[in-house]
Amino acid sequence: MGDRKNRRPLRVLQLIDSLEAGGAERMAVNLANALRPEVEKSYLCTTRAEGLLKGSLDKDVGYLFLKRKRTLDFSALKRLRAFVNHEQITVVHAHASSYFMATLLKLVYPKIDVVWHDHYGNSEFLEQRPKTILKCCTKTFKAIITVNAQLADWDEQHLGCRKVVFLPNFVVPYKTAPQTTLHGIKGKRILCLANLRPQKDHITLINAYKHVNEQFTDWTLHCVGKDFKDAYATQIKTLVQDLTLEEAVFFYGSCEDTEQIILQSDIGVLSSKSEGLPLALLEYGQGGLAVVATDVGDCKLVISDACYGSLVSSNTITALAESIIGYIEDFQRRKETGAALKTVVANSFSEAASVKRILALYA
Repeated sequence: MGDRKNRRPLRVLQLIDSLEAGGAERMAVNLANALRPEVEKSYLCTTRAEGLLKGSLDKDVGYLFLKRKRTLDFSALKRLRAFVNHEQITVVHAHASSYFMATLLKLVYPKIDVVWHDHYGNSEFLEQRPKTILKCCTKTFKAIITVNAQLADWDEQHLGCRKVVFLPNFVVPYKTAPQTTLHGIKGKRILCLANLRPQKDHITLINAYKHVNEQFTDWTLHCVGKDFKDAYATQIKTLVQDLTLEEAVFFYGSCEDTEQIILQSDIGVLSSKSEGLPLALLEYGQGGLAVVATDVGDCKLVISDACYGSLVSSNTITALAESIIGYIEDFQRRKETGAALKTVVANSFSEAASVKRILALYA
């Protein structure tokens, strides 16, 4: 992707709090892998927990599991500093909430540059975002990368970093063996790739799917994403029971073989109340699915025209149901829309273009 002869040696660590299958976590892994041939050495450190995505890391990416137990874990900080010093790391690229650990590291090891990747998902509710601690931390950062333009504006206005850059997420093919077999009939599956969080609004999706199921009983809904076993997850599953959809709505938890799951699906759905730029949307496009998504965050950057997919307002059961039904009823439109979105994702959300811009920020 570029000639490294005239570039200062870069040894870059991606810092993330876990390797569960979420958007920020996938981006950290994607970057660690993508940078491997472009820098002197690429690393990833997960501070609190490992997870499914550990298996997606290239074998040549340096790896550290910090086993951090609490917010102020000085023994974990000491281990991180020792690792960074031993490996002569020059740039720490912190993702999401790991910015705090990166700030502590900068205090005890000032020679590193810190770049923070702001993946904040509630970009529709930025007025509620706490900013006091964040502002103190970001004063030490070299740059901030945001996943949508709205976040970039907010960060420029409220945080202490002089350089803020909007860089859309990118997607890469995942090289995982098939593990998950979806229930239901081939050619009649609706997929939702989203962890079970209130922001993702599975409640609206389940209610919309009830309308779909009343007309098309052979079409099934498949929800893939981490189940936190909390009150929200219970609410979702209770709703499925109340609507007697137990034989039509299926939950799989976190799955590593996203690409294989998409290949078994026909329509991709996102019903979120708020987003940055969801990786799931790009993954749907990469897999050639027809997509129905809510018009939040920067989803409209991907689905910029009706020929690429359907955008509906958030929290609108009827509109979501009607858009799904529209694709069910028109196979040709479904096929053409999926193909068009696949081209958009390949051309505009590529690994090569994103890595080039990130390298410029590092250097």
